[in-house]
This record gives sequence, structure tokens and C-alpha cells, in this order.
Amino acid sequence: MALEYLGFLPLLLLVALGAVQLGLIAYGAQQAGTAARTGARSASVDGDVQGDCARAASAWLHASCDPAFLGDEVRVTSTVTIPSVIPGVGDFEAHKTATMPVDH
Repeated sequence: MALEYLGFLPLLLLVALGAVQLGLIAYGAQQAGTAARTGARSASVDGDVQGDCARAASAWLHASCDPAFLGDEVRVTSTVTIPSVIPGVGDFEAHKTATMPVDH
């Protein structure tokens, strides 16, 4: 009986790691949205876009923002690197975009 459980353990571990990875991906996507909105808000008032973007997300996710000024508005795309907890699988990235009017 215990031998059957031992054989099933790797599958259970893989399913658990997959669930944790999905949670990290969802969290990373949420943090990318927050970073994009903060970066767009900062860019609209001539602030520190990269610094504000990085501080808006959890430090271990390494957020970066790319602003694009489009006349009377600014569009900021954030990229957040999400680490993998599953062995042999590379890191993931989440991209979100936010647009705000430029304050003249």
C-alpha cells in the first residue's frame, strides 16, 4: 500500500508545482498592470517612469516600463519577469499596457 503512494508522489508534486506556478503567473500579471498604470501616471506628469514602475511591482518580479508619447497621451507597456518553480521550464513574462492623458 505505501509503495503505491510512493509511486504516485512525483505526479502529486508536479500538480502542486503547477498550481503554484499558475498562482505566480496570475500575481505577475496583476503586478504588470499595476506597474503599467503607475508608469503611465508618472510619465503623464514628467516623473521617473522607470523608477516608479519598478517600485510599483514586487521587487523580485523585476518590472520595467516602456513609455510611448502619442500627442496628448502617453502609453506605457510594462514587462514583468515571472520566475518558474517547475524544473526545466524557463521564466515567463507578463506584459500590460496603460494609457493616460499628458498633463501640460
